[in-house]
Amino acid sequence: MPVTSEVSPDGKKLTIAIKGRFDFGSHHAFRDAYERFYKVPNQYIVDLKETTYLDSSALGMLLLLRDHAGGDESQIQIVNSTPDVRKILAISNFDKLFDIK
Repeated sequence: MPVTSEVSPDGKKLTIAIKGRFDFGSHHAFRDAYERFYKVPNQYIVDLKETTYLDSSALGMLLLLRDHAGGDESQIQIVNSTPDVRKILAISNFDKLFDIK
C-alpha cells in the first residue's frame, strides 16, 4: 500500500508515510489516512522518505490535511524528503506553511 498511517499510543501524533508516487492516485488513501480517526491528533508527521515523485495534486492534498488539522494553528511536519521533493516544496513556498525537516 503506498500510503500508511500510524497513530501514537496516546493518540496525539499521527504519522503518514507515502511510498512511491504521491499524486492524484493517492488521493483516497491519503485522505483516509487522517480522516478515519475519531479523535483529531495534535500533531501530524508526513514521512516522505520513500516518496519518489510529488505533483501539484499532492501539494493540494497537503493543503487539505493542513485545513483538517486546524489551518494556521496546525502542527504538521514534513520529514525525510529527498532533495528533488524538497526542491518542489521550496519552490511552492510550502516551507512557509509547514515545518519541513
